[in-house]
Amino acid sequence: MTEAAQLTEDALNAAAARGDAAFADADNVDDMYLTFALADEEYGVGIGVVTEIVGMQRIMSVPDMPHYVKGVINLRGKVIPLMDARLRFGMEERPYDDRTVVIVMDVADALIGLIVDGVSEVLEIPPSQVDAHGQFGKGGRSVISGIGKIGERVSILLDVQVLVSDSDISLPAEML
Repeated sequence: MTEAAQLTEDALNAAAARGDAAFADADNVDDMYLTFALADEEYGVGIGVVTEIVGMQRIMSVPDMPHYVKGVINLRGKVIPLMDARLRFGMEERPYDDRTVVIVMDVADALIGLIVDGVSEVLEIPPSQVDAHGQFGKGGRSVISGIGKIGERVSILLDVQVLVSDSDISLPAEML
């Protein structure tokens, strides 16, 4: 079982133990987000796109990529481009450490790895607790799909389709 799947199962089991029947229903997967840290902020991506979470690995550089695409890794025979989320969002680069992980996502039938400072947990954030993205960004397509609120916690929810748009991460066909 992948770590993301284990996190999802753990979150569902904890909710069921609390008697939160609505959360324990696997049909709510669209409302579930894998949350992760970048600097002092919490971000989230829909759990439906997450395939696994892996530790940092040897990264092979690829020329002519945007500065935030660090290169590729070979994960069990699959070449996966890696995007450093800090650099993608214009944050200061920092050395990778033992908490740094790669969130492997399947976006439009392509695998992409997102390098983050650390994974937090899987949260259910119902649509009623998400502020729409329309008020964020400069118009057009924003990388932010909304701001999720659970109690006092706030998570910036990302639109992974925009985050990893094909024009930003396309690799030569011979590398795939």
